[in-house]
Amino acid sequence: MRLVRLMKVFVTRRIPAEGSVALAQASDCEVEQWDSDEPIPSKDLERGVAGAHGLLCLLSDRIDKKLLDAAGPNLKVISTLSAGVDHLALDEIKKRGIRVGYTPDVLTDTTAELAVSLLLTTCRRLPEAIEEVKNGGWTTWKPLWMCGCGLTQSTVGIIGLGRIGKAVARRLKPFGVQRFLYAGRQPRPQEAEEFQAEFVSTLQLAAESDFIIVTCSLTPATKGLCNKDFFQRMKKTAVFVNVSRGEVVNQDDLYQALASGQVAAAGLDVTTPEPLPTNHPLLTLKNCVILPHIGSATHRTRNTMSLLAANNLLAGLRGEPMPSELKL
Repeated sequence: MRLVRLMKVFVTRRIPAEGSVALAQASDCEVEQWDSDEPIPSKDLERGVAGAHGLLCLLSDRIDKKLLDAAGPNLKVISTLSAGVDHLALDEIKKRGIRVGYTPDVLTDTTAELAVSLLLTTCRRLPEAIEEVKNGGWTTWKPLWMCGCGLTQSTVGIIGLGRIGKAVARRLKPFGVQRFLYAGRQPRPQEAEEFQAEFVSTLQLAAESDFIIVTCSLTPATKGLCNKDFFQRMKKTAVFVNVSRGEVVNQDDLYQALASGQVAAAGLDVTTPEPLPTNHPLLTLKNCVILPHIGSATHRTRNTMSLLAANNLLAGLRGEPMPSELKL
């Protein structure tokens, strides 16, 4: 009787049910999973990935040369449960002929919803208002008390008019936005047509927008893009929102801009580092709303992401087309 050798798969975290079930039902794979919601220590990750044919990871796992060396030559597929791939050493992965799967489309709508929620929460000062109710600051109706900014007849600037950027613009348009601007590597006339969005430089976008939403990918070109110069160009009444990656923003410069009144308010779903230390200066500001990177955090989206990540991994291991493969 011929013995069938199972392919070893390592999963770096406890993942939602649909993905876990798909992996458990794969009769040609032997699956080992770090059974925790907390990040796996680096030594355990190196041990777990050693000799693995497939790796399913999260955006918080750094897949670098050291880890790839620890994995060894068996590793053929990496599947990440994320749309972003900045945690992957892509040049090194490509050099080794490893295929990569990711989950770019399934979290677009959920992240766009969160971006709009964060924008409205920030510009209408909802956390401050809630606190005033709790601490007795609410005494009577006052004409100028707790006034924020509205979207009607405003100019919205979007940095990165990709999937999520378009989904955000589509949701904001019914609020009565008068003008959309966008910045990026190059004009995207087809994507911009729906909103009559104008392609401008990043600094022009900063100067002319009432609301700025960052939805671009983290690349060497976008790292630190929103810095002191950027914030100094912004209107003092403007609101800044980031749902992309924390490293796109120079947080020290953002703090100074918010603390000095150069920028009216900011809403962040992503920071550097994550989690943000509880004594970080940004957390002392009333005009800065920070969320714990929950852009894709709905039950449906996370389950769909986990199933896609599992199917990407299994298809890659079997030499089949992945449902969503990153072309290297």
